[in-house]
Amino acid sequence: MPEEKKDFIVKDRRIFAEEDKCPKEEEDKKELREEKIKEQAPKESVSVDKQEEKFCLPEINFSTFIISLNTSALLHLGVIEEPATGKKNKNLPLGKQTIDILNMLEEKTRGNLTKEEEGLFKSILYDLRITYVKQKG
Repeated sequence: MPEEKKDFIVKDRRIFAEEDKCPKEEEDKKELREEKIKEQAPKESVSVDKQEEKFCLPEINFSTFIISLNTSALLHLGVIEEPATGKKNKNLPLGKQTIDILNMLEEKTRGNLTKEEEGLFKSILYDLRITYVKQKG
C-alpha cells in the first residue's frame, strides 16, 4: 500500500481546567498564543502574559451559564446591541426560545439548586418574560 501524504496537522485548541492540562499541550498552546500575538501586532512587542490579562474570562459555573443565556435572550429581544454590528436587532422567536430553554432548565434542576441559583433563575425569567411581552407589544 502506498504511503499517504499528510497535508494538514490537527491541533487541539480547546481550553481545559488547570488540573486537566498536560505539560506538552501547555507548550503547544503557549506557542500558538505567541504566534497569534505576533500575527496580530507584528510591530509591537507585547508579551504573552500581558495579552492573557486582557482576555480574562469569568469562572464557569451554573450561574454564569444562566447569565449567558440571559444575555443571549436580551440580544434576541433587541434590548442589547450585537457586539459585531453594534446594532439592536429583534428576533422574537429566538428570544422566546431562549426563555423557554431557561424555563426548562429551571424545571429540570428544581431541588438541586442553591438558594442563590433559584433566586437568579426566578429573577431572570421574570425580567425576560416582561421584556418579551413589551417587545412583542
